[in-house]
Amino acid sequence: MAASTTPTEESSMPHTTWRKSSFSTDVGANCVELATSPDGIRIRESDQPDAVLRTTPATLRSFIRAVKAASLDHTH
Repeated sequence: MAASTTPTEESSMPHTTWRKSSFSTDVGANCVELATSPDGIRIRESDQPDAVLRTTPATLRSFIRAVKAASLDHTH
């Protein structure tokens, strides 16, 4: 997945609305959060909110399809 990480994204996006899965709980900090932005989609892990990945909807869609199809599962 083509993405970039910028440690200071959170401070430069003060009005970003982050969303997490309804399957996530407030117990522990182990969920992935998504947000939209003018230049694409932002992804972060809740326990490291300053590390933000940026990607496009098309790239994220391809990644999700590959995960669901188990095409990333390689055993050697």
